[in-house]
Amino acid sequence: MTENSSQQPASNPELPTTYAPADVEGKLYERWVERGYFEADAKSEKPPYTIVIPPPNVTGALHLGHAFQITLMDALTRRKRMQGFETLWLPGMDHAGIATQNKVEQQLGEEGKSRHDIGREAFTERVWQWKDEYGGRILGQLRRLGAGLDWSRERFTMDEGLSRAVQKIFKDLYDDGLIYRAERIINWCPRCLTAISDIEVDYQEDDGELVSLRYGEGDETLVVATTRVETMLGDTAVAVHPDDERYAHLIGKRIKLPLTDRTIPVVADTHVDPEFGTGAVKVTPAHDPNDFAIGQRHDLESLTIMDERGVITVPGPFQGLDRFEARSAIVAALREQGRVVAEKRPYVHSVGHCSRCKTTIEPRLSLQWWVKVETLAKAAGDAVRDGRVALHPKEMEKRYFDWVDNLNDWCISRQLWWGHRIPVWYGPDGEVVCVGPDEEPPTGEGWTQDEDVLDTWFSSGLWPFSTLGWPEQTPDLEKFYSTDVLLTGHDIIFFWVVRMMMFGLYAMDGEVPFKTVALTGLVRDEFGKKMSKSNPNAVDPIEWMDAYGSDAVRFTLANGANPGADVPIGEDWVKASRNFANKIWNATRFALMNGATIEGPLPDPSRMTATDRWILSRLNETVADVDRYYEDFQFAKISDALYHFAWDEVFDWYVELSKTTFFAGGEQAKVSGRVLGEVLDVTLRLLHPIVPFVTETLWTTLTGGESVVVAAWPADSGFRDEAAEKEIELVQQVVTEVRRFKGDQGLKPGQKVPAELTLTGTALAPHEPAIRQLLRLEAAGDGFSATASLPVAGATVALDLSGTIDVAAERKRLTKDLEAAKKEKAQAEGKLGNEAFLAKAPDQVVDKIRGRLAKAEADIERLGAQLAGLPQS
Repeated sequence: MTENSSQQPASNPELPTTYAPADVEGKLYERWVERGYFEADAKSEKPPYTIVIPPPNVTGALHLGHAFQITLMDALTRRKRMQGFETLWLPGMDHAGIATQNKVEQQLGEEGKSRHDIGREAFTERVWQWKDEYGGRILGQLRRLGAGLDWSRERFTMDEGLSRAVQKIFKDLYDDGLIYRAERIINWCPRCLTAISDIEVDYQEDDGELVSLRYGEGDETLVVATTRVETMLGDTAVAVHPDDERYAHLIGKRIKLPLTDRTIPVVADTHVDPEFGTGAVKVTPAHDPNDFAIGQRHDLESLTIMDERGVITVPGPFQGLDRFEARSAIVAALREQGRVVAEKRPYVHSVGHCSRCKTTIEPRLSLQWWVKVETLAKAAGDAVRDGRVALHPKEMEKRYFDWVDNLNDWCISRQLWWGHRIPVWYGPDGEVVCVGPDEEPPTGEGWTQDEDVLDTWFSSGLWPFSTLGWPEQTPDLEKFYSTDVLLTGHDIIFFWVVRMMMFGLYAMDGEVPFKTVALTGLVRDEFGKKMSKSNPNAVDPIEWMDAYGSDAVRFTLANGANPGADVPIGEDWVKASRNFANKIWNATRFALMNGATIEGPLPDPSRMTATDRWILSRLNETVADVDRYYEDFQFAKISDALYHFAWDEVFDWYVELSKTTFFAGGEQAKVSGRVLGEVLDVTLRLLHPIVPFVTETLWTTLTGGESVVVAAWPADSGFRDEAAEKEIELVQQVVTEVRRFKGDQGLKPGQKVPAELTLTGTALAPHEPAIRQLLRLEAAGDGFSATASLPVAGATVALDLSGTIDVAAERKRLTKDLEAAKKEKAQAEGKLGNEAFLAKAPDQVVDKIRGRLAKAEADIERLGAQLAGLPQS
């Protein structure tokens, strides 16, 4: 009824009584790797399916965010491998310029040295040594998680091939006029001593101060306000709006700049908002991007007032002070001169911080290298607009377009020593030569290479094609590019996705780097709070893997993965997933001990019980659902569908309903054993991409097959049996209703009760033995006296509860509950019948009351039936 695995059954299959993940996970993974299951073949005739891993930093360790995305990518690639695709999931690491350099500088600091003490060459060698000794720990942790990566193709953003790709694309962009060097305002980190890009700046609300200052003398004065008083030492103008009549008499004049011997002009600029503050703005072109733009328009001088560490360099009493020390000192000096008009503190405002070290960013005029992004960004936007690249979920397109359509030129130079050094040489007479990978750099006296390195995101932007061998036309590049899916967090859509789009389209002649971008949310704690190392809610996934197994962690993460939405996770949920793995294990053990087999073809449906046909019908429906959800990246729905099918329908219903058949033996037991084997075989294959370890152990034991990793993905045969589904639904109704009635009477689930079942003329008759076993109903012997009668699903179940309950007390309890339900119904009907209330109440309030009414009506019906079923006193 579904695609058969075509494996031979295992002989005398045996499983331990309990599942111990630690005993099997490591051994299984090494076996998979040794057998080459994850290695892709560029010469294969199979259709390709490619995913490149978002390269983790070489300094990194596995956190839940990594585990989350790795689990989803592994599920995608495992399924495609089983579907017959030549699947490449390519691993690697990013050299992480700032983070890695900081690690080694910390080591040197412990030795009482700095990088400048040992020089650039020795420092770079020291970083390589650190990388070889400490870097890459996360890759071993990915193995622990079960990631089916092609380790034979592992790459590093500074390996020889990728370094060649970086030099090649830099040269191409430079020759095309898309890379240039210019002096502009950049984000400068005084701690890391390097420029950083806009997207590496974290903004947070800080307590600061807003100080209003009087500039000028006598009648020619105006007031400006600033949160960075120290920058007034670099002011070269005050700007006002040209239509602001308050300052019309000052435009074009020069006014005295306090604490200096300079005068500065008052300029008219439409950038100024006359309604904000005093309508006058101090202009510091060398230390503010907006001021720099005003300076460019009015040909103003740009005065740099502090060095790379944020120390004031302007000669005078503030020289040598840290920028924050200078801020307080300058305010005090201005206050003494009567120049301070107003002070507001604390003044909460948004302040940029380095995402690496959290130091307050200093806007700074600096000579840097830039990528001219206009044409590149347009191509990246067009690729999504015309459908060549799909963003999933589609709602993310707006964010993508908002960013890519307004992208500023990208500062790509960093003042570091660890990274790809900019391939530009300067000659003694002002020559500038950009050198490609097959070219010799100029030599001779006076020639020097640019000191800066490239932004880490420059090299990682080449990842989808450089890892496949570009700029060479390799078999891997021909077979596996474009990649199929980029699965990554929505938080780095701007950091990484846009860069890969721009570079991929440019380098690969318009061919997109990936066909689909599947964006995930962020992993949060069970209360929805962000996890971080500084908070007590941070979790090491390895600890959870040690305690509950990798499959439990994987299933929990996948079960929360709705497209684009954040993923809450707590330890109790991981425990529940561990219980699910144990349930699969125990149910499979039971099945194997009771004749479950995949030997031979499935019997004809005419030889099957209705229960057999029902579970096969539901199995095929589940296969279809899972396939549909995979195509839509609905991992939460995949996990939920498989969980409920396996636990509820297979283990709790099919196995239980079939026990009487198995225990009876004979030909029918063999038929049902073959059906159960089929169901387990397919279910384990469906579950495998998400929980690979437990399914590998169980599937190979059940089938005797080589490995579920290379087994065929199940196909929906189209078999459906609506009649069987309706028949078993009636059985479920009877069992559920009688169970609930017994529970309402205070009876324990396993407590036996004499009963008489009237099933004649219904589809339920063949299921009487199973119904009695599930409900613990004994035969109605001599002296049977029905004290409760339940009409359900066209049948009647009469129970003798004498001696098991206090009928009078139970009648009193049920009557009280019934009156409460009637009162609730009346109140809900009263509100819903009040037009004035409906006109004013929010929709969600009205919906809630409708829900209360529906529940009350259901309770009245249920309680009435229970009362009617009680014996008359």
